[in-house]
Amino acid sequence: MNDPELLRARVRENLAAVRGRVDEACRRAGRTPTEVRIVGVTKYVTADLARLLLECGCIDLAESRPQSLWEKAEALADAAPKPRWHLVGHLQRNKIRRTLPIMSLLHSLDSRRLLDALEAEAKLAGRVCDVLVEVNLTGDPARTGLAQAEVAPLVDAARGLEHVRLRGLMGMASVPEGPAAADVARTQFARLREIRDALQQRVGPACPLDELSMGMSEDFEAAILEGATLVRIGSALWEGITAP
Repeated sequence: MNDPELLRARVRENLAAVRGRVDEACRRAGRTPTEVRIVGVTKYVTADLARLLLECGCIDLAESRPQSLWEKAEALADAAPKPRWHLVGHLQRNKIRRTLPIMSLLHSLDSRRLLDALEAEAKLAGRVCDVLVEVNLTGDPARTGLAQAEVAPLVDAARGLEHVRLRGLMGMASVPEGPAAADVARTQFARLREIRDALQQRVGPACPLDELSMGMSEDFEAAILEGATLVRIGSALWEGITAP
């Protein structure tokens, strides 16, 4: 699909379809759609397609690699409206300085070393860095994120910092096949919400943990039913545009 107007129409159509699914999941959950932000994951598409998505009304855009974030942010520097860039993948400490001015939210805080490095760089830059702690919901050691028992100590370490602001948690469900897949995902998302709720009791209202980043194209309805405030959508926004 090379025609610019056809591309724009397809992106708009896909975004509208995702918003419709978000609205329906919110209705089922007894929530309002304004409680859930769609974060458009652009890691498999060009900067031109990312711009189209932005122009169609998806302000929150995400990359999984810092280098790709830098490239897309530079390509969209003149965009109106301005995107809010999210980093949903791992951030190496040696890439913090260049990433920090671009990133509105880091979804993948997963160690004390990264936390301390973010605090130091944000202090130098004179700004506050918003972060989510990434939790490994499946117990699979090949997956990123903290083991559930490690989350509270990192949250405690973040509470006293001046330049890193903890906003909540992020997690990814496993991807089983078959009719029980949605139930498995929903159970894991419910566990992340329970962890967040227990942490909120621990830290009190002075440190509101309002954000739950969970759910992708395959399972975001289950995530919304369990309290997601940020859903990270990639393939569902690019159907009919990119190769599967």
